[in-house]
Amino acid sequence: MRLKDKVAIVTGGASGIGKAIVEKFAKEGAGVVICDINLKLAQQFSDQLKEESVKSLAFEMDVSDSSLVEKVVNDVTEQFKRIDILVNNAGITKDALLVRTTPSDWDRVLAVNLKGAFNFTKSTAKVMMRKRYGRIINISSVVGIMGNVGQSSYSASKAGLIGLTKSSAKELASRGITVNAVAPGYILTPMTNDLPQVAKDDFLSSIPLKKAGTPEQVANLVLFLASDEADYITGQVIQIDGGLLM
Repeated sequence: MRLKDKVAIVTGGASGIGKAIVEKFAKEGAGVVICDINLKLAQQFSDQLKEESVKSLAFEMDVSDSSLVEKVVNDVTEQFKRIDILVNNAGITKDALLVRTTPSDWDRVLAVNLKGAFNFTKSTAKVMMRKRYGRIINISSVVGIMGNVGQSSYSASKAGLIGLTKSSAKELASRGITVNAVAPGYILTPMTNDLPQVAKDDFLSSIPLKKAGTPEQVANLVLFLASDEADYITGQVIQIDGGLLM
């Protein structure tokens, strides 16, 4: 019960890596807030957790909407009286070669993946600063470090998330708040399932461990960073990629 009595917000928490993180947090004693664009899925998940005696809330959430984020953070604070952990996991892709990427697609990817993390970090930090305690974990990506053909917008958003991680870590450290990023490689999620088979094969051939990762493995790392065991770690980008970037 490493997170007993803690309260955690997870964006994009109704499926994939986000869902695995919520499940891991719940098992470790945290109350969980599931923010997702798919309210039906988030509510079903929240109801399931409540049946298991987990304190849980679900919100329909477009993380790029700063006023909506502020409202949700206020609602969570009012109901739980605290926010201890934030996981900025919500993300989308609109993959295309750079010359075929439309301005609207570029703007949308940056709005969700980067601005969304900024919105939630800014709003929750105010709550955490009053308690002089907090854990913020941003889900970046190895492509934010190495780039990838056809993913200029996604790579840029995930690289920006690393910059946000390091800057906010420096600003919030004096208030007892750590900020770290996790950079997954090829993980088996609904998002990667949509990749063409040739792209999947290219990834696997480049991974020294010769296998894809799972959402549960990413969740294990996020749990560690959210726990008191990691209280001397901040401003770091930790790859979980089977050796892909070596």
